Amino acid sequence: MSNNLADLIAAASAWADQDPDLETRAELEELIDKRDVAALSSRFDGRLEFGTAGLRGELGAGSNRMNRVLVAQAAAGIAKFLLTQPEFNSDVEPPSVVIGFDGRINSAVFARDSAQILAGAGIRAYLFDGVVPTPVLAFAGKHLNTSAAIMVTASHNPPRDNGYKVYLGGSNGGSQIISPTDQIIAGHIAEVAKSKTFNEINKSDKFEMVGDELRQAYVAETASLTGEVIEGDKVRIAYTAMHGVGWSIVDALFASVGLAKPETVTAQLLPDGNFPTVAFPNPEEPGAMDLALEVGRERHADLILANDPDADRLALAIKDSSSPTGFRQLTGDEVGLLLGDEMARRAVADRRKGNLACSIVSSSALSKVAEHYGFGFRETLTGFKWISKVPDLIFGFEEALGYCVDAEHTPDKDGISAALIIADLANRLASQGKTIADRLDDLGALFGHYATGQISIRVTDLSIIANLMNQLREETPSVIDGTQAAFRDLALGGNGLAPTDGVRFDLEDGRRVIVRPSGTEPKLKCYLQAIGSNQAEAKEKLAALRAAMLTILQ
Repeated sequence: MSNNLADLIAAASAWADQDPDLETRAELEELIDKRDVAALSSRFDGRLEFGTAGLRGELGAGSNRMNRVLVAQAAAGIAKFLLTQPEFNSDVEPPSVVIGFDGRINSAVFARDSAQILAGAGIRAYLFDGVVPTPVLAFAGKHLNTSAAIMVTASHNPPRDNGYKVYLGGSNGGSQIISPTDQIIAGHIAEVAKSKTFNEINKSDKFEMVGDELRQAYVAETASLTGEVIEGDKVRIAYTAMHGVGWSIVDALFASVGLAKPETVTAQLLPDGNFPTVAFPNPEEPGAMDLALEVGRERHADLILANDPDADRLALAIKDSSSPTGFRQLTGDEVGLLLGDEMARRAVADRRKGNLACSIVSSSALSKVAEHYGFGFRETLTGFKWISKVPDLIFGFEEALGYCVDAEHTPDKDGISAALIIADLANRLASQGKTIADRLDDLGALFGHYATGQISIRVTDLSIIANLMNQLREETPSVIDGTQAAFRDLALGGNGLAPTDGVRFDLEDGRRVIVRPSGTEPKLKCYLQAIGSNQAEAKEKLAALRAAMLTILQ
C-alpha cells in the first residue's frame, strides 16, 4: 500500500463501507477525517499474514489488524480450501469444522461469524456455546473427527491482541497446519479479499451448537491418565487462570480424580479480556505471577500452578525458603524434564513403545530420559505443529511452557492435563516424604545437570530482528565466552529438520546457543543451555554464556 494520502483514504473508505463493526468503522472514519497518514499506513500497509500459526495481531480496523472483515475473509478462505480437498469433501459427506473461542475481546463475535460463513459455504459447522480452553478445542476436533478445527485466541499475547488458530484433520492428525497448507489457505483468503465484501460472503445460521458434552468428554478422557488419585490432599496447591478460561475445566478435572480443590487467585479466576491485573498475561513475563505468589504465601501452598489465558501452557512454582517470594518458578525445561520422566515411567509400566520429543530450542536432557528408558527421541522445529506429529508420541514439550501428555486425544500442548500430572506426582512424592525439588535433584544426578535460559528482545520495528539475524550470519562469531563455537544456519535445513529462520552455535564445552525470531510476537529470542557436574556449575556456565551473548546481540 502506498503512503499516498489519496490511496490510503480510498482503501480505508472501501474497508469502512463493508465493516459490520460500528467501533472499527468509526475508528477508520475518524482517521479519514483527520487525514492521519501514519495511522492509516499502519492499518493498511500490508495485511496480517496467515501462516502456520494462523492469524495473530492487534485488534483494530484495516487489513493489518484483527477485525470482523479480516476474520470473515479468513473463514471464507478456509472454507474454499476444505471444499477443494478430496480428503475432506465427497459426494457422501461435506467437510466439517468445530470452532472454539476464549475470553478475549471479540473472540465470541469472530467465532460466530466464522460459523455462519462456514455453514453458508455448505460446511458442517459446530460452534461451542461458550468459552473453551484451546486444548479442549483440539480434543473436540479429534473426538468429532472433523475436517478442521478453529480456535479464536491470542493465547498469552498482550491484551489488545487476538488470533485465529487452525487445526486440520485427516492425514494431518488433527494437529496444527504446516506449510504448504498455510500458503494454500492464504491464497484462498487473498482471493476472497479481492473479490467479495463482508456482506457478499455467504452466511447461514444452520450450524450446530456444542458444549458441555465435549467438555465432559475431555475431562473423562484426561482423568483416565491418572485414574483416581489416592490421598489427593497431600499437597496444597494454589492456582491461577490468569484471567483466562482454564479454571472450570481444571476444577472439574481435579474433582473427578479426587485431588483436593486448589486455592485460587480470585482476581484472575474468571475470563476477562481486559486482563486488568497483568500487563502481559503470560506466566513467563515479569510480574505476571505476582498475585499467584501472594496467594501462595497467604494460603501456605506447597506449589503454584498457572495456566495462560487459553490454558494451553502451564507454569509451575515450588516452595523455596531461600527465595524472597517464598517460591521458585521452574523453567519450562525443568517442568519438561519432570513430565518427561514421569510419562516415560508410566509408559514403561504400560509396556508402551514410542518416542519422546522436544523442540530444538528446548533442553536436550529429554534425550537422556529417552535413552534411559529405552524410547526413541526426536528433536523438532519449534512449535507443536511439529512436536505433535512425531509418531507414537509418549511425551513432547517445548521450553515455552508447552507440554503434550496425551497426543492421541489432544494433539497440541495442553496446560490442563500437564497440571493434572504434576499435581498427581506432587501428591505421590509427598506421601513418600519428598517434594518436587527432591525429584529434580534426583533427575539431575541421573541425567546430568542442565541449566537453560533465554534472552528475549522485544521490538517495535521488525527490521531490527532481520538485521540482527543477518549480522549473525554475515559476521559469525567463531568464539563465544572464550570457547570455540561451531556455527550452523538452520535456514539450510538438515538433520531431518525443514529450513527455518534461525542460527545455532555448539560450543566445544557442550554449551549451546540458538537464536531465532519468535513466530507469534515481535521478539528475537536467544536460547541458552549449559551442562555442569552439578547445578551450581551449570548455572555459572550459563551466566557466562548469557553475558557473552548479550554483548554479541547488543
